[in-house]
Amino acid sequence: MDGKNRLTCMIFGRKIPCGNTNFHRGFCFMNTSDSNFFGTEKVSRILLKIAPPVMLAQLIQALYNIVDSLFVGKYSESGLTALSIIYPLQLLMIAIAVGTGVGINTAMAHYLGVHDEKKANEYGGIGTPLTLALWVLFAAVCFFFMPAYARMSTDSPEVIKDVIVYGRIVCVFSIGLFTESIWTKILQANGDMKTPMIAQIVGALVNIALDPLFIFGLFGLPKLGIAGAAIATVVGQIVAALIVMKKGFRKSPPLSVYPRDICFIYKLGIPNILMQSAYTFYILGLNLILATFSDQAVTALGLYYKWQSFFFIPLGALQTCIVPVISYNYASGQMDRCKKTLSTSLVGGMGLMFIGTLVFNLIPGQMLRVFTSDPQVIAIGTVGFHFVGISFIPMVTSLIFLVFFQAVGAAVKSSLLTVVRTMILFVPLGYLFSRLGLNYFWFTFPVTEVLTTLVGVFFYRRFMAQQK
Repeated sequence: MDGKNRLTCMIFGRKIPCGNTNFHRGFCFMNTSDSNFFGTEKVSRILLKIAPPVMLAQLIQALYNIVDSLFVGKYSESGLTALSIIYPLQLLMIAIAVGTGVGINTAMAHYLGVHDEKKANEYGGIGTPLTLALWVLFAAVCFFFMPAYARMSTDSPEVIKDVIVYGRIVCVFSIGLFTESIWTKILQANGDMKTPMIAQIVGALVNIALDPLFIFGLFGLPKLGIAGAAIATVVGQIVAALIVMKKGFRKSPPLSVYPRDICFIYKLGIPNILMQSAYTFYILGLNLILATFSDQAVTALGLYYKWQSFFFIPLGALQTCIVPVISYNYASGQMDRCKKTLSTSLVGGMGLMFIGTLVFNLIPGQMLRVFTSDPQVIAIGTVGFHFVGISFIPMVTSLIFLVFFQAVGAAVKSSLLTVVRTMILFVPLGYLFSRLGLNYFWFTFPVTEVLTTLVGVFFYRRFMAQQK
């Protein structure tokens, strides 16, 4: 690697050279032949150049969620509720897998940046045995815990049955998700964005193609219902994993280095795991609150998150893409460009999310009918979509501030904002508003985002004052 391909990134407060690497949620993801690209190019042009690949990857992930729900909703209403209940567990699984991958990715990027390829491959070699161990542990816990989790979330025997069936399949056979996450991060650490993108596209297409075949038993196949949806999901994940395996697999190093290297991996990866896990627990908390009203209320919230994953693609891409730009300029002392990147992303994000606000407030009924014909779900969801749509604008600021602090190495502030939003505000406010009635529950969303934004502004002003 020559000097032209090297960048200096801030990783948890440390300046680390990283070239030809991937930056995802705080780590380099883009090759550039110009080491001053992030420091001299117009900010809006940088974001327009690097955002499309990220948006494509997130669109693919959104399709996974939407397609499963679309076909399951046509098959049974109880299955749709089951998907909403399982969703937090799937988020937790992704948090563990991706967070571990981020730790490996960051460690490899560091050693590739200082030209120690042997050490980088050592961390890559630990990835496969480590992720297999995580998969076995997660699968075993979920298999035995699933019935209790289902009964905790609903009283409906039909929904409980669907939760157990779907949950056990997607969790016990999640080997594809775990290995694909690790091998993808290994490839990205070496600057290979193409192979993971192909893997995600093919995996999504396989899932989409198999869903109707397995769920409805087309072309002579057995009619498997919600189990078919789960099987289609894990097959798609396994196919994606097989595509990245050839380039992503690394030979395991001696066992003697495992304890030290695993500690370093999780030193880098745990903040990411904790932040993503926080979302798991707040959605679980909201599900439990809504379950006191009806299964239809839980379904309505689940359908919101399905649509949210689609409408939040531009915002998610902005979150990912501004991190290397801010990190680069902060490390080089260009605070004006850091502020410009923040302001550009806030204005652009609000403009994009205003479209989401309009859609959620103008056609909520039509959006819900894509997945369900249950009049109670549609009635509850229509009210809910109005309120969550209003929350989209302040949500931009609450989420952009979070990644700003991550980019400048202020991990404590970033983590605090996540905890404030997901644990301190969402669930307690959801409980308090729900005591006034189901319709009042939806006030939780705009109030939480406004309060999180105010905390973010307070942290930002204190941070900028310290830079003078």
